[in-house]
Amino acid sequence: MIVVHGLEGSSESQYMLGVARNGLAAGMNVVLMNQRNCGGMDACAPTLYNSSLSGDIAAVVRSVLENDAVSRFALIGFSMGGNLVLKLAGEWGREGPREFRAVAAVCPAMDLAASADALHEPRNRLYEYYFLMQLFRRIRHKARLFPGKFDLSRLRGISSLRMFDDRITAYYCGFAGADDYYARAAAANVVDRIAVPALIIHAANDPFIRIQPETVRRIEANPHITYVETADGGHCAFLGMRNGDPADDGRWAEREVVEFVAAQ
Repeated sequence: MIVVHGLEGSSESQYMLGVARNGLAAGMNVVLMNQRNCGGMDACAPTLYNSSLSGDIAAVVRSVLENDAVSRFALIGFSMGGNLVLKLAGEWGREGPREFRAVAAVCPAMDLAASADALHEPRNRLYEYYFLMQLFRRIRHKARLFPGKFDLSRLRGISSLRMFDDRITAYYCGFAGADDYYARAAAANVVDRIAVPALIIHAANDPFIRIQPETVRRIEANPHITYVETADGGHCAFLGMRNGDPADDGRWAEREVVEFVAAQ
């Protein structure tokens, strides 16, 4: 399994470690991928990570497949990482590596514009403030590491994630603006082309991830995709009954994605 974290997460995020623990217990090899800049990797490249970089995951896949002992693999992603793994699976369609067997996404941000706008709703401002605080800290750190690369004056007046994506992400990552970035990076564009068994888990009470009705229709029209929407679960915080195993921490989604992959 190759597992991808969400916005401002890392290979050390609790859900990443949970999937790794469950995967190893099931006899799988597990790769926890740090997106560029994350997990202490800021100095490795002057570029910024963003929701369009499904090619980064493809590069990790190519590296993993250089090991001749790897006969099959699956992709798992959470939130932003969920968008990325679904995007890559859709881009591959029927032309992906022959070893590619399954993909699973938990609370995927596959309709980026709607989710960014939901994050700015009054009830979600605490989440948005947290993300902005982390992103501001990161861009300032990148500016110290790569003098002359980033203009910190562009941070002035930013008060929403959409504004950050418009002035920073889009500007430094080759997009015309936030609208262009969201439109081109969304996995919703290609979800109908996924051609391997896929699991999408979403919570109806996720505070800021929005999956649009048209996207749900495209998901449900694809026979390869199992779409599960629970009443509760918030954002990547699904809890379930323990199964009697002392190693089970009760985190349902982290267990469910591993069981789904194992079944394939």
